[in-house]
Amino acid sequence: MKRYTRAALVSLAAPAAAGAILVAPAAFTAPRATAAETAPAFGLSCKASMSNNKPKDHTTTYVNVSTAKNADVATVAHFKTTTRGHAGKADAKGTAKIGYAVASATPGKPVKVDVTVTSGKSSKTCSTSFTPQK
Repeated sequence: MKRYTRAALVSLAAPAAAGAILVAPAAFTAPRATAAETAPAFGLSCKASMSNNKPKDHTTTYVNVSTAKNADVATVAHFKTTTRGHAGKADAKGTAKIGYAVASATPGKPVKVDVTVTSGKSSKTCSTSFTPQK
C-alpha cells in the first residue's frame, strides 16, 4: 500500500514540476454546504389536495400539501363571505396538513384554497378547492 501511495504522489508531483496546472480531485475540494444550509433552487414543488372535498357543516377538512422538506406552507381559503388564512411547515418528508373548520359555510358554494410554499428564496403556488355540504 505504501508503494502505491508513494507512486501516486510522485505522479502528481511530476507534472507540477514541469509547470503543468493540476486540478484537485473531487475528494480534495472545499466542503460543500449541507442541505439545511442551501435552498432548493430547483426541485421546489407545490401539490395540494383536500382530505374531503365535500365536507359537511361543522366538520374539519384538511389541505394536504406535498412540497420540499421543511418548506414553509401558507394557505388562504376564499369562502363566500370571508377569507381565512393558515400557515404551517412541511415535515421531513415534504408533507403538510392544514385544517379548515367548515363552520356555517354556504352549502354548494365552492371554496378555493390558494397554497404558497417557500424554501429559502424560492416559492411556488398551487391551489385546490372544496364544496361545503349541508
